[in-house]
Amino acid sequence: MTMLNVSPLLLTWMPSGGEMIVLLLIVVVLFGGKKIPELAKGLGQGIRQFNEAKDGIKTEIESGMKEKEKINTNTNTTTNNNA
Repeated sequence: MTMLNVSPLLLTWMPSGGEMIVLLLIVVVLFGGKKIPELAKGLGQGIRQFNEAKDGIKTEIESGMKEKEKINTNTNTTTNNNA
């Protein structure tokens, strides 16, 4: 479904199967076979840290919203009791 929203011009710039193989060979030549697992590990750790930070921010926002709702509820209860 998401691919339907992609511009056709963008699809012409995406590498095909043969181009992907050439790119893979260039990466192997530049970095060597021993460095590729280290690069993949570093990439995986970076993605994991990003997801943890994203979840932490989401949790902070949700807890802040709950605190605000709690304050609003207490304020409304106090106002109703005084009336």
